[in-house]
Amino acid sequence: MRHAKLRSWLRLYRLLIRTSVKSRMQYKFNFMLGSVLAALIQISEFLMVAIVLDRFGAIQGWSVYEIGYLFAVMTLSKTLYRTFADEVHHLERYLVGGDLDQLLTRPLPVLLALMPQNFRLMLGEVLQGGFILCWSLGAMILSGQVGWSAAVWTPFVILTGAAILFSIGLATATLGFWTTRITELQNITEDAARTAAQYPLTLYPKWMSSLLLFAIPVGFVNYVPSLFILRGEIGPWILAATAGVAVICLAASLRFWRFGITKYQSTGS
Repeated sequence: MRHAKLRSWLRLYRLLIRTSVKSRMQYKFNFMLGSVLAALIQISEFLMVAIVLDRFGAIQGWSVYEIGYLFAVMTLSKTLYRTFADEVHHLERYLVGGDLDQLLTRPLPVLLALMPQNFRLMLGEVLQGGFILCWSLGAMILSGQVGWSAAVWTPFVILTGAAILFSIGLATATLGFWTTRITELQNITEDAARTAAQYPLTLYPKWMSSLLLFAIPVGFVNYVPSLFILRGEIGPWILAATAGVAVICLAASLRFWRFGITKYQSTGS
């Protein structure tokens, strides 16, 4: 019975995604042009770092290709999270306007009803992250720094990274059931933390790197697994540990969400 209900929820979820995608693809040229421009604009962010590294060399032993790998994995993990659950990041809009009330009447869990709303095909971010990943990983494979196993493990790291970023985003959004306004908090737990973790954590003071590993665990999205994948440090067990962190974060954030939604009080429209 429980499995049948889950399959029913997933069918509804797919239907909501399909409907949202169709509405966005009504203007295909605008979608494609916007995606390409978004990719070019975001690639320029990494190019500025690459130019500095080309001029001064590696930063604390991290080459431009290694930093490119960290940057790409973080970008693709964020893209995967925001593609399938972008509205979690925009929960404040539902809380302030009272629109969450409509989702409470849907015949599926509120989170599953929320996630496909305004489903985004983030093609620009995929192009950006994919290009930098292929460029950096390809260069390290050709130089012999890493083997083809790095290319095999990378999709796994991106998937676990997306789960961690989703968990952080969901936990932050859940606080909105008490505070209503969460944008400023999201700027810290999601945007600022993710931007900092695009680069090696060794660049930061000890207190900050510890914060990005244990309080807001974005360091496990890319930096920690890269120590083994790119440098052969620690050992292969760190990949299993990273997956364990993702599972723990996901379970904890879902439990926190279920508790938080019981505290929801409609603000009306």
